Amino acid sequence: MTKRQKILLYLATMAIISLFFLIILGDNGLIDLNILKKQRNNLIEENQKIQQKISSLSTEIDRAKNDPAYIEAVARQELGMIGKDEVILKFNKDMKNRKIK
Repeated sequence: MTKRQKILLYLATMAIISLFFLIILGDNGLIDLNILKKQRNNLIEENQKIQQKISSLSTEIDRAKNDPAYIEAVARQELGMIGKDEVILKFNKDMKNRKIK
């Protein structure tokens, strides 16, 4: 091998090694690609959770518009309302412990 061929081989080897490091470590290289893939996967998961929440809320809205039993249940739970013919009985703590004669 001549001196010129050795120099060319050395330069070619250095160029290949430089390109290798550029591909892996450079801007838009493999490391950045992996980071972007992880971010994309996180966004996809977040999007799926939001879609499920939207679906759940949509169902709840539909029931609130069209289901009287659901409306009544929400009124009882969240607003503490009672029906027309219902009576609320409140007992003291002392009455709980009393024995009926």
